[in-house]
Amino acid sequence: MPGEKRTSTSRLLLPLFALLLTTWLHGCSGWSPARPSYPPGYPLGFVERGSASWYGPGFHGNRTANGEVYDMHKLTAAHRTLPLGSVAVVRSLTTGRQVTVRINDRGPFARGRILDLSLAGAQAVGMVGRGTDDIELRVISYQGRAGEMGWLRVQVGSFADPSNAQALVQRLRNAYPGSRAVAVDLPDGRRYRVYAGQFRTEADAEQAAAHLKRALDTDPFIVRDDSESPATGNP
Repeated sequence: MPGEKRTSTSRLLLPLFALLLTTWLHGCSGWSPARPSYPPGYPLGFVERGSASWYGPGFHGNRTANGEVYDMHKLTAAHRTLPLGSVAVVRSLTTGRQVTVRINDRGPFARGRILDLSLAGAQAVGMVGRGTDDIELRVISYQGRAGEMGWLRVQVGSFADPSNAQALVQRLRNAYPGSRAVAVDLPDGRRYRVYAGQFRTEADAEQAAAHLKRALDTDPFIVRDDSESPATGNP
């Protein structure tokens, strides 16, 4: 009957109308699935291979570069240039075991190493007994508040005497504006690290490092300085 057809059609259209109305309301309210927010130039997918070490008792309870208290029993790591808050999968090329860690500190400051794992991270990949291991690091995500990444600087020295550090800074400043000395407290006492210049790109920092290696007869390496960024101006 004609009346029965109209009723049946109305019943079919009501759920469709409700679905369209819900979709429209979500669109008007600006609703969208949550997505991680990344700093400008964030290196998602970055892969690096090299030697890793681990650090534990001598630093346990100290402040990390992002202000947290270092807990060697948590899955964290130190890297010289990756943005703090980066999440990376670290795979041992010796054991094949892997672990996911969050970068919350700066280091390692030993030559030839690319990563310092926490004790928990080192235990997860089976490198505690050996002390070091060859690893592959892959950046998969970011946990933190998006913002400007700090300047890249070239570390050219570390001194126990602050006057020696300042003397080197003065030598560097004409050629490398923004050079500075930074005090750090280590298990064996306070040290003063000298950073040359301030650079936006890895290529610029590497070029400066090569020049400084020849000029100072030293073995410099690149570090990201999280206390200052290009957006906040010179220190």
